[in-house]
Amino acid sequence: MYKIGFIGAGNMGGALIVAACNSIGAENVVINDYLPEKANELAQELGCHVAASNEELARSAEYIVLAVKPNVIRLVAGKIAPVLDEEAKNGKTHIVVTIAAGVKVEAIRECIGDDTTVLRIMPNTPAMVGKGMILLTGPSDIPEELFTRLEKMLAAAGDFERVSEGMIDSLTSVTSCAPAYIYMLIEAMADGAVQTGIPRDMAQRLAAKTVLGSAAMVTETGKHPGELKDAVCSPGGSTIVGVTALEECGFRNAVIQAIIRSAEKNKDLGK
Repeated sequence: MYKIGFIGAGNMGGALIVAACNSIGAENVVINDYLPEKANELAQELGCHVAASNEELARSAEYIVLAVKPNVIRLVAGKIAPVLDEEAKNGKTHIVVTIAAGVKVEAIRECIGDDTTVLRIMPNTPAMVGKGMILLTGPSDIPEELFTRLEKMLAAAGDFERVSEGMIDSLTSVTSCAPAYIYMLIEAMADGAVQTGIPRDMAQRLAAKTVLGSAAMVTETGKHPGELKDAVCSPGGSTIVGVTALEECGFRNAVIQAIIRSAEKNKDLGK
């Protein structure tokens, strides 16, 4: 039996597949996608296996990751439910993992039955370069080993944070949606530098590295972002002028509203 299988090999599923191959070896990974050519191309590149169908994959993998969109995940889960039921009756246990935003663990359990454990993760696109922030939740009454094994199998994707399911939709707006906002910030910083005469490639590269270093200051010093901001703002200097310009344009409120609205949408996706 393969250690982990992935139904769905799109952008996010593909990033997790790469991480699994790097973490536990491609020989322990099996994949499938509704576009067979996509699964075959990825398998050829990584050396992992391709299942002929979702049902075959469900029989052959201990952990089954449903890397599909919220609007189809119930359909996909329902189609593998008979296989999981049959396997459970024969004493073979499987763990289903969902990455669909907004779709609760209980909703998946309703599709596949109570005999299969369901975990829920929310990765983000930086997992593609091993710098992901992956939220993980699941029933509190299942063995700790089921969580840790999944974390080890996807360790190459980045860092895990275990949270209660009640927090995950709101946190998804910070971890999974916010990279888009950060990319917009980097692009805007580069645009401003270009307007002052800096070459585009240099401006973009230095803006990205500045964001990376600033994030490290928050995580590694443990200081409040406001304190770190104040330390850069010399009296009468150029930084406080820039901060004032951001406040005049509603920068912080725009970010706050983006997080709130994303969180609301995440909840709606599960309905």
